[in-house]
Amino acid sequence: MARILLADDDAATRALVQRALGVDGHDVAATQDGAEALEKLQAGNARFDVLITDVQMPGLDGVTLIERGLALHPKLRVVLMSGFADEIGRAAHLKPRIARIISKPFTLEQIRSVVKAALG
Repeated sequence: MARILLADDDAATRALVQRALGVDGHDVAATQDGAEALEKLQAGNARFDVLITDVQMPGLDGVTLIERGLALHPKLRVVLMSGFADEIGRAAHLKPRIARIISKPFTLEQIRSVVKAALG
């Protein structure tokens, strides 16, 4: 199964996504913000198949995380999450590189389906 890096400042969302993707056998490394996620992407031994990130986070936001993550790992698949439709527009320039977008709130089944499609 896939190795997934999750970045979201909301603990409940992190727990939901970890639980949902764990059911499918994925290895999920959860981080509480973009800076922590970027550190994991920069680690020499880190290899992730998918980056799932919220758009709006304190410090390093999801859009900047995606830009820097793709610069480091061009084949990284990206799933963008947001609770605000207008936030997704901030990532418009990255649209060709984003595999899937999911709006919050979502169900366990919806996040599982989006990640499956991103990996597909």
